[in-house]
Amino acid sequence: MSDEDTQAELDRLRRENAELKSKEKKELRLAVSQKGAASLYGIRRFPITFYKEEWGIILGMSDEIEAFLAEHDAELSTKK
Repeated sequence: MSDEDTQAELDRLRRENAELKSKEKKELRLAVSQKGAASLYGIRRFPITFYKEEWGIILGMSDEIEAFLAEHDAELSTKK
């Protein structure tokens, strides 16, 4: 491989690396799992999966969750 070919390959890899890094901020999306549960993708490395009635319970607690987060704001960490 010549120096020119090596440089071209290095440039291609740099472009590919930059493109992959820009895709790291994934959008949130929902999908149905193989077992029929709803999976939320894009927050963590692995999806967060609950069955339909579990999502209903969690969503029904939204006011309680917001109040809890506000009450314990100083104790809770944030992911940077």
